[in-house]
Amino acid sequence: MKILTQSGQAIQKLYNRNKYYRKKHVEEKVRKIIEDVRSEGDEAVLRYTRRFDKAKLTAKGLKVRESEISGAFQNITSEFITDLKAIINNVSLFYKKQIQKPCCVRDDDGIMLKENILPLDTVGIYIPAGTAPLISTVYMTVIPAKVAGVKNVVIATPPDADGNINPYILAVANLLKVSDIYKVGGAQAVAALALGTKQIPKVDKIIGPGNMFVTEAKRQMFGYTDIDMLAGPSELAIIANRYSNPDYIVADLEAQMEHLGGLGVLVTTSKQIIKQVRHRVANGYIIHAKNIDEAVAIVDRIAPEHLQILTNNPRTVANKVKNAGAIFLGPYSPTALGDYAAGPSHVLPTLGTARFFSGLCLSDFTKKSHIISYSKKALERMRGPIENVSTLEGLPKHCESIQVRFK
Repeated sequence: MKILTQSGQAIQKLYNRNKYYRKKHVEEKVRKIIEDVRSEGDEAVLRYTRRFDKAKLTAKGLKVRESEISGAFQNITSEFITDLKAIINNVSLFYKKQIQKPCCVRDDDGIMLKENILPLDTVGIYIPAGTAPLISTVYMTVIPAKVAGVKNVVIATPPDADGNINPYILAVANLLKVSDIYKVGGAQAVAALALGTKQIPKVDKIIGPGNMFVTEAKRQMFGYTDIDMLAGPSELAIIANRYSNPDYIVADLEAQMEHLGGLGVLVTTSKQIIKQVRHRVANGYIIHAKNIDEAVAIVDRIAPEHLQILTNNPRTVANKVKNAGAIFLGPYSPTALGDYAAGPSHVLPTLGTARFFSGLCLSDFTKKSHIISYSKKALERMRGPIENVSTLEGLPKHCESIQVRFK
């Protein structure tokens, strides 16, 4: 691991890694793919599927058939189903606690102000399957959508060269009652979901991680549809002191490095921990902090996707942290627990965006409508302020729309 000094350029690049992730050639390629899907629809989707995934599909073959889903269960063991049910229970319990009730304000003059919380109608979920089929992403995204009340949840995931989808992805999606599954990946999948084609429905929001082409497509399609966040490579920061177990630190950092482009950062107050860990992990960074408060300040600037606190007082340290997608406390809460089974979704902000993005929440699958009802008496009370402001703005018809009700 490389040791970073707090005054060096390398640490500044780490803090500002978001601006280095976007590449001009990726933006241009994605823009071309989007324009092709916009003008050609399914034909462009099929062409790019042949080019990038080596799968030769027909337009009707883009949608996974019922027979393919049934066939997938032949490769699924009963033990997996049992394990999956335990995980589904954990994730469902967490998101059911997030269900909100609409707020309502009333007064004696006849004012009623209300906020309705409504589920989105159709959500598209992207499941990566290029370098590794992310089976866990299926339940980590579909479950909160279902708990929120989304009627139509569709999945887009790249096929293999034979035009097949990983059987576990199909089985989990089926068990969670996903509406439809489409054999398409990359920027063309995002474009198809955002714009709609003859075979692939236009969705209200696109959820899920992906490579830089998927992320760039989500960025360019934002506005045509909503998105959850702009995700980059997986990240882990660890705060450790002299009480931390170096074997746990090494194991957790190496686990994170299994992800393509994964980032691992150890921030520690212990020089002994640095000696014990430095040469045991091939990649990543180590930053020495004078004390825990400085370690927290460094982590807040990194704003990592995952933060593990392996000190002897993890709760106290966690209370000081402001910027992290998910925080794991103590030696028996590794990031892998959150990746697969703890409950909260593993779809989390990366590239320092934990400063303003949150992990996937129930609210990501809902929208709010404001309902406003005034009596004549209540409107008369606000007549003067409305007339004054609309006059200052030079909008006399707004003023007249109030006055006409009192003639």
